Amino acid sequence: MRAELDRSPYREHKLPFQRFLAADGGLALAALARGAGRTTTELAREADRAIPLEMYLPVPAHRRAWTGGPDVLVATAIADHDVPVAFDVHGSRRLLDPEHPPATPVIAVVPVETDFSPKPSALIACLEYCGGGGGGGGGVSPPPPPPGLYMTKAHFVEDFEGWLKGSPEFEVHILGQKGQSDSLTDYQCAGEKQPGTYYFDQNDLDWSGSVMLFSQSQLDAYNAAHPGQNVRVFVVEDDDTACEIKANRDNLGNLFKAVDAAYKAATAGNQKTSTLVKVFTQANAFQKLLSAIASFFNTNDELVGNAVEDAVVGTTYPGYNWIVKGENTVTNGWIRLEMK
Repeated sequence: MRAELDRSPYREHKLPFQRFLAADGGLALAALARGAGRTTTELAREADRAIPLEMYLPVPAHRRAWTGGPDVLVATAIADHDVPVAFDVHGSRRLLDPEHPPATPVIAVVPVETDFSPKPSALIACLEYCGGGGGGGGGVSPPPPPPGLYMTKAHFVEDFEGWLKGSPEFEVHILGQKGQSDSLTDYQCAGEKQPGTYYFDQNDLDWSGSVMLFSQSQLDAYNAAHPGQNVRVFVVEDDDTACEIKANRDNLGNLFKAVDAAYKAATAGNQKTSTLVKVFTQANAFQKLLSAIASFFNTNDELVGNAVEDAVVGTTYPGYNWIVKGENTVTNGWIRLEMK
């Protein structure tokens, strides 16, 4: 198992659990069956019936310390910040602190967050959009990025992720008016499982690069369909389902109400048209709720916050221009937005 984890090409050396059991002619499945006193057919059936799972050592210090010996726990939890249920190699059960990992290395078996396609998504994105992809480019520069709203830097004050879930999965959503109602809907998401220019992968508190949040054509179409209305830039830390905001409706509504009240509804943005230089700047938002939001027992995305321009907040951070405000208007981070 240690060798397979080390060989994994995926982030944090993750492995798809069901696929691991079946690999090499079911070698791991047979070992598990012997230890459990079960048949491989029974265990294979149970594994197939389970939700898709992944396994890895989520704590970097644990990955460095564990050499494949019996000094290890196997733990699971469904939702982020749930109390992890763990077992040692003798089958003894214990409960772990959801906020602080134990000293003993822990292998997590948890719901899948990773894209286990043949190539890791970061490699796919680079091959397709970094101007590389085999065979010497002959000095040919990659094409310029399409016009639109981009994020080029991000800093968050914490990772908003329980230790059993490993590194965070930050996403940036563009929310806007749904139809002609006073509700919000999700128009575009940028994150680690998005294709092309909408791809970015932030696994730490700081990130820099260039990721498109909303193309110029998307923004133009939105403004034509919703004259006088603007878009919010909203950040979440995703738990399970990529680019779907899943959270308690009341919590989300209360966050918008508090941020809107604190900054007199100047909590959205749009392209400034009265200048030759394209700028994404503060604009008023009256939309109140995200429509069709789901609340699932097995996921609860962390609502990092609504981006508000620094001039509105009255606080600046060198190199950044929008402040991410969370529940109770707490500052959870700051980002740089640019029109290109």
